[in-house]
Amino acid sequence: MRFFDILGGSLAALLVLGAGAGSAEAASSDWFETPEGAVRLVTAVEGIGTLGAIPAGIEFRLEPGWKTYWRSPGDAGYPVSVDWQGSLNLASTELAWPAPHRFTLFGLDTFGYGDTVLLPVELTPATPGEPLALRATVSYLLCEEICIPYEADLALDLPAGEATPAPEAQLIDRFQSQVPVPGTAHGIVVETATVESGTVPSITLVARSELPFVSPDLLVEGTYDWRFPAPTLIRADDNHTVTLRIDAEPLLDDAPPLETLPLVLTLVDGTRGVEVTIEPGSGTNAAPVASGASLVAMLLIAMLGGLILNLMPCVLPVLSLKLLSVVGHGGGEVRAVRKSFLATAAGIVVSFLLLAAALIAFKSAGATIGWGIQFQQPLFLVAMAALVTLFAANLAGWFELPLPAWIGNRAAGGERSGVAGAFGTGILATLLATPCSAPFVGTAVGFALARGSGEILAIFVTMGIGLALPYLLVSAMPRLATALPRPGRWMIVLRRILALVLVATAVWLLRIVAEIAGLSPAVIAGLLLLAVLVLLWLRPRLGPTLRPASTILAAVLLFAALVPALLPGSTRGGGDAAPADDALWQPFEPASIDRLVGEGRTVFVDVTAEWCITCSVNKRLVLERLPVADRLTAPEIVAMRADWTRPDDGIAQYLASFGRYGIPFNVVYGPGAPEGIALPELLDSDAVLEALDRAAGRS
Repeated sequence: MRFFDILGGSLAALLVLGAGAGSAEAASSDWFETPEGAVRLVTAVEGIGTLGAIPAGIEFRLEPGWKTYWRSPGDAGYPVSVDWQGSLNLASTELAWPAPHRFTLFGLDTFGYGDTVLLPVELTPATPGEPLALRATVSYLLCEEICIPYEADLALDLPAGEATPAPEAQLIDRFQSQVPVPGTAHGIVVETATVESGTVPSITLVARSELPFVSPDLLVEGTYDWRFPAPTLIRADDNHTVTLRIDAEPLLDDAPPLETLPLVLTLVDGTRGVEVTIEPGSGTNAAPVASGASLVAMLLIAMLGGLILNLMPCVLPVLSLKLLSVVGHGGGEVRAVRKSFLATAAGIVVSFLLLAAALIAFKSAGATIGWGIQFQQPLFLVAMAALVTLFAANLAGWFELPLPAWIGNRAAGGERSGVAGAFGTGILATLLATPCSAPFVGTAVGFALARGSGEILAIFVTMGIGLALPYLLVSAMPRLATALPRPGRWMIVLRRILALVLVATAVWLLRIVAEIAGLSPAVIAGLLLLAVLVLLWLRPRLGPTLRPASTILAAVLLFAALVPALLPGSTRGGGDAAPADDALWQPFEPASIDRLVGEGRTVFVDVTAEWCITCSVNKRLVLERLPVADRLTAPEIVAMRADWTRPDDGIAQYLASFGRYGIPFNVVYGPGAPEGIALPELLDSDAVLEALDRAAGRS
């Protein structure tokens, strides 16, 4: 029979003798069927092409109640094994193991799989481009109340030719994504893993997850001298942090000390999993979230991201304050300039420190966190609109009363502005910059928010220093500002122009309020702020007796503008649907992406929001222009838009699955990239078109 297998492979025959072997088709062998289930061999491509590695898999479909075993089966059973003898043009194979489940029966714990499972296999051909004849003998054990061993001979021939994605590619990729990997995966971070010696040796693992843990379990490999029962589980942070402790049981009187053994810990939670290796040592071994080198590298990325944030479209409204702050120091004293710019830098850094503290608090409370999510809150938006309205009136010269110190006395600059005003400028610059996700910002924020409080503080403070670098530069070289012309009539004109920029910023903020809370709250707040501007314009023209009354009335109207945002129902849920009048964009349905890709289609996902100016720039300059707009209308492409203008936990979790916590975010799926290709924050046509080609399997 083996002779005929080899002969059949060499002649590219489809007839294979042996149990369960029949005529093999490209991408899938025949099923080897038993009353308890079936097994077959599949590949992700229908031709070998020029691939140096070919994704494949051993697929099991088991009857209800039956199971087969993981690489470490536990207290009973034996793992699946595959013998590839008889294959032609096959240099090597590598079998992977998706996250298993714990089965407990009669006090025994075993680990394996039920229902449907595919064990991914990476095939390396000896000569790429030549036909590949696969002959696999699969030995496995199926158990319910009794156990039955089986051996299946499977055959599959891959011809030479184009490596066209096969229908089974999605299945292979789905189970490959479930293979536990070392380090951080699936939003799970292992903070510590320790071995403790003593009367009862134990293993303790602490892990954190962006998504709540559902059914976490801990599996231990590395020795047959000890037994590791189910762990004791302690949950915290609304199931976002778990501590799992296993009290080990020696199976032999002379079992070697647990702390002297190399151990592999596998943390699984459903289909998610990560691995940690503990090397022999003194008894306590940590599995740090990030090495010192990686943290230093991420700090450098955070600083670069903060610096680039100065150039992003979201920060354009702040440029008016920055520009006026510079020109206001023309001809000024070096000492005063240095003090002013250091104060602005301090305002930025302190603001980032406060943002980090708020995110840590929200994360500890189990709330959804992300970069720029405060722009989903109507109260914050109206308060910011009121603030920039006051700045606009101040720049226009309609009132000269100092604002509260926390906002800053004459924060926009000028000959009489003080340290408090410069500090307030830094705060405002930070608040208006937070909707942006500049290059490197998303990477740094994702790294921080997936980790602990220390990393969040370090990353955010460093990012603040990056945003403050231009101010620090001027403070180091004050003559960059003092060399400018002295303030004069030209500066009055400039102040009025910049006041219009801030009024436009207030209108933009109120437009977002209308998207989130409805038109009525936005219109009411807008009319009240307009009334404030009118009163401030009239104030210098009123007599001494009416002037105080106009000031009090303006203050009352200013606070009254906040009231509509405080009313119940001011924040509407949802936010994942595309605009109703946009024929191109479909509603965001992540559950349908696998199905669409399995049908051979390409899916382009755009996560956006009304408050994200960078998102709008991407739309206007790339997505809504040729050639990208024309490509997105192709019948084989599905364009999905996820609107994050309003809070939406589903979108937040989707971003977190990519390690992202801010927008814009764009990703392309397809037969050639079923896991998705994430695009840079700032889009360009070439990058989008290249990603679409790669996802479609054209390059």
